[in-house]
Amino acid sequence: MKFAHDFKATLASQDFPPHWVNQAIPYGQLKKCLKKVQRELQELGLDPETLRALLNHNTTSPVALRYKLKATNSNLVRPKLTVYVHMQDGIAVDAFLTPTSRLFFERIAAELLLGRAPTKPGPADARFDAPPRYHPSDPPAQAGLCAVSADSAARPSYEMIEVPLVFDGEFFDLLQSDVNNLDALQVQEGKKMTTEVVELGKEVSQVSQPSRFSKSDLARWRHIFELYLDAEVFFATHERDHGARSTQKALKQLQWFQGEVEKRCLAKEFKLRESKMAFARFLNLNLGLLKTLQFQELNKLAVLKILKKFDKRTSLGVSQTFPVAIQSEGLLSRDIAKDICAQMSQELVSIVPQLSDYLCPRRQERRCPLCRADVVMSASADNLDHKLKKYMKRYFSKEVKDKQRANEIERGIEDFGPGYTHQDCLVM
Repeated sequence: MKFAHDFKATLASQDFPPHWVNQAIPYGQLKKCLKKVQRELQELGLDPETLRALLNHNTTSPVALRYKLKATNSNLVRPKLTVYVHMQDGIAVDAFLTPTSRLFFERIAAELLLGRAPTKPGPADARFDAPPRYHPSDPPAQAGLCAVSADSAARPSYEMIEVPLVFDGEFFDLLQSDVNNLDALQVQEGKKMTTEVVELGKEVSQVSQPSRFSKSDLARWRHIFELYLDAEVFFATHERDHGARSTQKALKQLQWFQGEVEKRCLAKEFKLRESKMAFARFLNLNLGLLKTLQFQELNKLAVLKILKKFDKRTSLGVSQTFPVAIQSEGLLSRDIAKDICAQMSQELVSIVPQLSDYLCPRRQERRCPLCRADVVMSASADNLDHKLKKYMKRYFSKEVKDKQRANEIERGIEDFGPGYTHQDCLVM
């Protein structure tokens, strides 16, 4: 009850769009349906304790029980509860059966032996050596029955009985429909964000182009993206802290990024009005992705909670099998975060070249790290990549000047000793 209240309150308080809230998991409705499932099982004598005993593979029970959620070659969740009962002289032989379930199975077996369909609408039954003519699209009540020969009545046998349940199908139809709707909503929102990333990339590309007249925000955008990469808002790459972040951690990292940008006055010192607008869109894009992940995380928790409650009341173990059976590509995964972050890296962050991509580490090695040839110590100005040099001067003018000055100081110390003092050229 507490989670149902918290779930409803969170949906109302987190400023999710109304059409998102309408697509949220109907947790309360699923709880009501689950009560019907529990009542239906109890009427057949299959209470949680009995089901738990029959599902336990470590027991020596002559009764085996199997609960499948998906029929072969079907994308729909079709729950099916099958019981293999050891019958001898028409009597169910098992100590784990309750009196109600024992009478239920014996009555069905007796009616089959007489060549009649069960009077209660329902179960698809068969002998071990004659599987039922069951089709995934047929409701349990209409599944075929295989007659049992009267000559075999006296021999011990196993009856395969498909228990006629109605409300578990209703439960999983509702749950699968909701998950599919959420997956479709996530795909729709993902397409919107992908379009936003592409458009934002075009804007950033225009305002970050190098300019001869200092009317460019290239350096500021570079610094902003450096901070963004350091923040690792949605994914971490550190050895001890790697993988997708929770929404709480992602929010914390996004707030750190915004704080660092404000502390360095990067957004305030934009020279172009378009840069300020683009940065606002960039923040809104990240907030939108975070909001999407929060909604996804909340609904995923609701699904796991209701499945756990289903297991608690029925002991059928669906919390492990349902995520596999439904094959959700959205709600039960974080693919949208991976896709959007990859899109931002490709279409947005990579637009502004980062100096770290061109740094050459000094490791005192004679061999080239790429071709492994012994050429490093013999390299000279003749080996300079002039095309790359021109590119570096264009996009990293300040850094190139600083590096050139550092090289001149180092060369002066080598030529004139440690007392060398570097001086810029003076025009007389």
